[in-house]
Amino acid sequence: LEVTIDRMRSEHGVDAVMGQPKVSFREAFGTPVELVYTHKKQTGGSGQFAEVKMSFEPAETGTGIEFVDEVVGGRIPREFIPAIEHAIRTESQMGQVAGYEVVDFKARLIDGKFHDVDSSALAFEIAGRACFREAHKTSRPKLLEPIMRLEVVIESIYLGDVIGDINRRRGQVTEQGQKGPSAFVQGFVPLAEMFGYINFLRSATSGRGTFTMEFDRYAQVPANMVDKILAKDGG
Repeated sequence: LEVTIDRMRSEHGVDAVMGQPKVSFREAFGTPVELVYTHKKQTGGSGQFAEVKMSFEPAETGTGIEFVDEVVGGRIPREFIPAIEHAIRTESQMGQVAGYEVVDFKARLIDGKFHDVDSSALAFEIAGRACFREAHKTSRPKLLEPIMRLEVVIESIYLGDVIGDINRRRGQVTEQGQKGPSAFVQGFVPLAEMFGYINFLRSATSGRGTFTMEFDRYAQVPANMVDKILAKDGG
């Protein structure tokens, strides 16, 4: 994006106002949690009642959301189960750390209770949503950030400066070497630390350095960095 904006200005004389890009953070469960949530509301006539017992646990990166119905003996009527699953999948769009999507977890519906008159799909959806929120909040939830695979090609004399800068950006250098007359550095760097990198590279290499960057994975933000990153991101 920065390269495109620069070309628009230099080649076409078109200026643009560019704000700070947003990083697509995610959230995850920190530890397994099991709890019971009861939704009960009485306002004159028929009321609302639904109780769910659920467990939530972190899953492997990239596995998504798995909902497992383990209810037996008609403890929750079958017609209400889809409402609970819908509640979990919908509520997972807004986590308890900073409102980012919650990913990669297993949700098990273990047990529950219903009332012949006061229970409904809506009541069980409300219970499912509240159960998810409470479970995520108490699981020591994690903030996840996108990690980028980075390769920088430079003249050898700039190698030390480039590696030092990657380290300052919370990056990890995995390989360095020669590509013909040029040196290269490969590694992984959090996307949140890479805005403005092209300006650094131009300055550090007198305009003779290039880099490529692509998404690799999501990883947990270090605990001591969470507040700083959220403040920078406006979260």
